[in-house]
Amino acid sequence: MSERQLLALREKNKELEKKLHELIEFAKENDALQHKVHEFTVTLFAARDLVTLQEMIPHLLRDIFAVPHTALHLWQFNPPSAEVLAFADAQAHPVCLHHAAHDTASWFGEGAARLHSYAYLPLHAGSETVGLLILASEDRQRFYPEMGTVFLQRIADAVSAALHPYIPQ
Repeated sequence: MSERQLLALREKNKELEKKLHELIEFAKENDALQHKVHEFTVTLFAARDLVTLQEMIPHLLRDIFAVPHTALHLWQFNPPSAEVLAFADAQAHPVCLHHAAHDTASWFGEGAARLHSYAYLPLHAGSETVGLLILASEDRQRFYPEMGTVFLQRIADAVSAALHPYIPQ
């Protein structure tokens, strides 16, 4: 009987060690992502004008996060369709989809047909939605509806804050 209990305890110990290892790996991945978000944020604030900032954002997303497809639309320069505006206004947090929302696929030009996952990051000035940053991927699993969006929200907050001086209130 004690041998059976000992075997059961060893098996449970192995399972717990495996879970602990998974949690440690998850923590390491989150730490690495947090460092990338920090690098992104700090670099954003090096921009001294709106044009530079708008050019920097896609490059930073590509270089730091390996996101080659991005679309940044600010309503003051490029008003969206009523559907996109309503969609962006309805999102309190970033949302990830396996399809382009409304007419936003056209924002990616000829490459749109190859894209299979999207992260929509509404940009805000206070409580007002002032734009939309879309990250897209050819990989269907890069952005998916069930994924956590904490780091995407931090990116959206950083971009919104960097844009704030250039967006009329």
